[in-house]
Amino acid sequence: MSENRNEHLTAKLVRFQQPEKNLRYLGDLPETELAGLFGLATDTYRKLVRDLDDQTRDTAADLLKDPDFADRADRLPFRPGQRIVALGESTTADRLSWFSVLGHLLPDGVELVNLAVSGLTTTQALTQLPQLAFLRPDWILCMLGANDAQRLGRGAGAPGTRLVSEAETERNLLALRELAGQPDPDRWIWLTPSSLDQERADAYPHFRRAGIGWDAEDVDGLAAFLGGRPELTVDTRAATAHLHLDDGIHLTLEGQRAVAVSLVDALAEAAS
Repeated sequence: MSENRNEHLTAKLVRFQQPEKNLRYLGDLPETELAGLFGLATDTYRKLVRDLDDQTRDTAADLLKDPDFADRADRLPFRPGQRIVALGESTTADRLSWFSVLGHLLPDGVELVNLAVSGLTTTQALTQLPQLAFLRPDWILCMLGANDAQRLGRGAGAPGTRLVSEAETERNLLALRELAGQPDPDRWIWLTPSSLDQERADAYPHFRRAGIGWDAEDVDGLAAFLGGRPELTVDTRAATAHLHLDDGIHLTLEGQRAVAVSLVDALAEAAS
C-alpha cells in the first residue's frame, strides 16, 4: 500500500510541478535531470509526461466530435504564426490543464507558451514581466489570484488572513495588464479562478494541519473585479462546480475540460 501511495504521490507531483520553470536560471534542463528531481528513471518520467499529454489530446479529440463545438473552435481568433502565453498557477500549470487541451484544438503553427507555476501569487507573477517582454506574445490568457486568496491561520472558526490582500491583488493584476507588452485589449483575456468546494477544502487534512484554507467569497470578489474590466473575462466558476480533486481546490480532468469549453464558447461568442 505504501508503494502504491508513493507512486500516486509522484504521479501527482509530475502532473502539477514543473521544476524547470522555477529553475530557469539553470537554462534548459535535460529530461535525465528533471526525472532525477522526482526520483524517477528517465523512461518512467517520460512516460508519465507523455500519458498526461495523451489525456489532453484525447479530451480535445472528444470535444471536437461535437459538430457545434467544432464550429465554435474553428472561430477561435488564434492564427498560425501567433504566440499565446498563459499566466497562472496550478490550475494552468497542471499538465492536464485547460491550456493543454486548448493547444490540441488549434491548428499547427500556433505557438503556446505556458508560464504558469503552481503556487504562484500575483505578486510573484510580476517577476515574469521581463520574460513576457522577451516573448512578445500576440495573446495573453491570465488566470491568477487563487493563491492570493489563500488564508493563513484559518480553522476553528477563525477566518484567517489573506496571503495577499484584495487591494494588492487588484493592483498586481492591473500592473501585469499595463506592463506585459500587449496593449490591444482584445488580445488580453482574463479567466476567473475556478470554483472551490468549500466543504472539501475545509475538511482536507493537509490544509487543516497547515492551518491554511480558502473562502469562496474571496474567489467571488476577484471574479467581480475581473468582470468589471474592459477586456474579455471568462467566468469559470459555474462550469467547474463539483469537478474537484479531493482537496476541493484543484480540478479533475473533467473540470479542466469545462474551463477549456468555457474559454472556447466565450471567444466564439465574442467573434460573432
